Amino acid sequence: MHKGFFIVIEGIDGTGKSTQARRLADWFISQSREVVVSREPTDGPWGKKARDSAETGRLSPEEELECFLKDREEHVKEVISPALAEGKVVILDRYYFSTMAYQGARGFDPQEIRRRNEDFAPVPDLLLILDLEVDEAIERIGTRGDVANEFEKRENLERCREIFLSVKGESFVRIILSEGSLDEVAQRIQDTVTAKLAYCRTK
Repeated sequence: MHKGFFIVIEGIDGTGKSTQARRLADWFISQSREVVVSREPTDGPWGKKARDSAETGRLSPEEELECFLKDREEHVKEVISPALAEGKVVILDRYYFSTMAYQGARGFDPQEIRRRNEDFAPVPDLLLILDLEVDEAIERIGTRGDVANEFEKRENLERCREIFLSVKGESFVRIILSEGSLDEVAQRIQDTVTAKLAYCRTK
């Protein structure tokens, strides 16, 4: 149990997760809430190794999965759990649902990945999945000047999107359409968060 409020923003590459995480944090700060914004993989040694796997040559599937798990264990222990215990809003850009998706696309069972993570990682109060057609996501990746890495190839993204959407319908999950302007997407997110907070207050 924790006193804070834990929001995770997920979705395939190109859906605007990092931008919307920052915007949501600013919105909470404007309401005088204490906010911690973080991301996974982290900048720690295991997180760096996981990111390098996409940029400089993939690790084996088993090694890559272990990097994500070890990075997350440190993140939960050092950042997420302490912030929630202090009553802060924690906004996370990627979490174990990304591991389910991207390592699931490499052949692992997404539900087994979820089970292993939830042995130590708290389930978010609200999971926002930013959803976008893969063609548009790839166009956005190119527009921002990036070259698609191994995680961002079309076939991989199609499978990842399927896995992300497989959790829709669970009580803490909301699908957010990522089409339109940044302001439009931010408003959808704020409306969703407001509704969730109002619901939590009535429980």
